[in-house]
Amino acid sequence: MSAATTSRLRVPVLHAITNDVVLADPGFLLAARGAMEAGGPRLAVHLRASQASARTLLERALELRVLAEGTGSRVLVNDRLDVAMAAGVDGAQLTSRSLVVGDARRVAPALLLGASVHDADEAWLAAAAGADFVVAGHVWPTDSHPGEPGRGEDFLRALVRAAEGCPVIAIGGITPDRAAAVAAAGAHGVAAIRGIWFGDAPAAVRRYLSAHDIA
Repeated sequence: MSAATTSRLRVPVLHAITNDVVLADPGFLLAARGAMEAGGPRLAVHLRASQASARTLLERALELRVLAEGTGSRVLVNDRLDVAMAAGVDGAQLTSRSLVVGDARRVAPALLLGASVHDADEAWLAAAAGADFVVAGHVWPTDSHPGEPGRGEDFLRALVRAAEGCPVIAIGGITPDRAAAVAAAGAHGVAAIRGIWFGDAPAAVRRYLSAHDIA
């Protein structure tokens, strides 16, 4: 079995990414548990909170690790490889603020490592350095990048080619209705923030996964 095939088997198709607003919601842990039960091993929950301290991130990561037990869902920490390792979660999502993929792989050889990329060169470099997957965006306009146009489906296709078999996760304005376009571009899966957490999270997870299957 090739490394690319092994990576695809490990990488969930739906990535639910938090932000500071999501984590501040008193009902977040209940929503996360429901999302994990709905998504099972096809779901990864990314703990991302740019304003949170390392201590707070560790506490939330430990809580999510407990919630994930028995569901098969994966838990990743964004930006903070140290927190991911301390919490004993499944992996980390690396960004421009993080260690580069090669260094992170040497420090944490067993973790699932994703890398945020914004052009074909970044996708190729991340894949060559040992990333298990890359998150590519933003594909469509999104509230996370107000006033900026989406990069489009051609951008996504180019990154899929550049990644050379490394799973590509599309992010940015991803709704269930756009799952078919994402699949047609060759992406492995999708990531969302508002589409999952700003409403009924378990129901949203089911909609995304159903749309992915149909696509």
